[in-house]
Amino acid sequence: MSFTIAIIGRPNVGKSTLFNRLVGQKLALVDDEPGVTRDRREGSARLGDLEFTVIDTAGLDEGAKGSLTARMQEQTEAAISLADALMFVIDARAGLTPNDRAFADFARRANKPVVLVANKSEGKHGEIGAMESYALGLGDPVQISAEHGEGMSDLYDALAALMPEPVDESETFDDDDIISDEDIAQRPIRVAIVGRPNAGKSTLINHLLGEERLLTSAEAGTTRDSISVEITWQGRDFRVFDTAGLRRRSRIEEKLEKLSVADALRAVRFAEVVVLMMDAQNRFEEQDLRIADLIEREGRAIVLAVNKWDLMERKPHLISALRSDADHWLPQVKGVPIVAVSGLMGEGIDRLMTAIQDAYAIWNKRVPTAALNRWFEQAVDANPPPAVSGRRLKLNYITQTKGRPPSFVLFCSRADAVPQSYLRYLTNSLREAFALPGTPIRITLREKANPFAHKRKRPS
Repeated sequence: MSFTIAIIGRPNVGKSTLFNRLVGQKLALVDDEPGVTRDRREGSARLGDLEFTVIDTAGLDEGAKGSLTARMQEQTEAAISLADALMFVIDARAGLTPNDRAFADFARRANKPVVLVANKSEGKHGEIGAMESYALGLGDPVQISAEHGEGMSDLYDALAALMPEPVDESETFDDDDIISDEDIAQRPIRVAIVGRPNAGKSTLINHLLGEERLLTSAEAGTTRDSISVEITWQGRDFRVFDTAGLRRRSRIEEKLEKLSVADALRAVRFAEVVVLMMDAQNRFEEQDLRIADLIEREGRAIVLAVNKWDLMERKPHLISALRSDADHWLPQVKGVPIVAVSGLMGEGIDRLMTAIQDAYAIWNKRVPTAALNRWFEQAVDANPPPAVSGRRLKLNYITQTKGRPPSFVLFCSRADAVPQSYLRYLTNSLREAFALPGTPIRITLREKANPFAHKRKRPS
């Protein structure tokens, strides 16, 4: 089992910057504003030959019971209980504060090894603040600059003294080993949950986990970082990303929200299936359609989840009306699966997880070439391509180049002259013929080489 270290301290001392330094990626949002981090985030860290799991936490701060600040501290306490050791971070430039002293007592009560890290120690001011930290009684401070990468060798020595001896793994793996389709089928499906603010994304994930893993609030914009969690449902593993709510670009003004939105978009690009969550009482609004179009352009499998279904008055044919609305508003992903759910009450969760697996299977689907060209001949015979500028277009054959999403190459005589309307006809016909509902389909046009192009015409 991996050795786990939680990074704790008061707000704005550089915990997320240190986390990003250790994992080697800018996963956690970083800003000068205190309290950016709210949910705890885990990552695989590496420092020299040391490999361990690191947890970034919200800044330790006092708040009224039940408030967002108090629940953020509960998340930090949960991270401490999961950790094997703690990194207590202080701001060396600011020196010791009463909160540092109070939370140092909190760290001692955890009864776990503690590494005192004096961050922002570059320069004379940092040196003075680091010396003050001896008063905390947590041992010698490790002076670093997480932003500039200074002092990492000293941090390595401090962590190496805490961690168990690495196990000598005699088993080696050949780079030429072939990964079977069965192994690929057992890999976790990467799922991103996206939508407008306050659509209920975090509440849904908490219900899937069976615990209050992610912070929720009636206030829009509670989630900032894109947090990933591991979920097992009926024997299948999923890696689910909770994301910040996506508002219209014209309404995004604060720098922090811009960073949150960029993080959410990165989660969409990393995902294999994207669940677009809509509010049942305000579904298919303009921003929902924009987000769906973004997912389609990124080429990800898409599932629509209409949340807060428990608040709707149950009427006959309401579900079929959802299906009709989805096909009307999102013709580019015709047949996209749509599921009515209640993240709070747990209604429709099984149907949602089944829809995610079905969408993932369709997204990976490959069509046999022989069947593909039989369909192609019938489709062209039933609706021949129009003549452009008085010249007939000749479509030769089609082949699938890859899945994820299903992508095809169509060989023809004049690629630039094929109308978009005819490509839409072929795309919709492909969906119906090979059961590809809802998934993005890519058709690339390529001109077949003309064997007589090099010959010049005879002079008349």
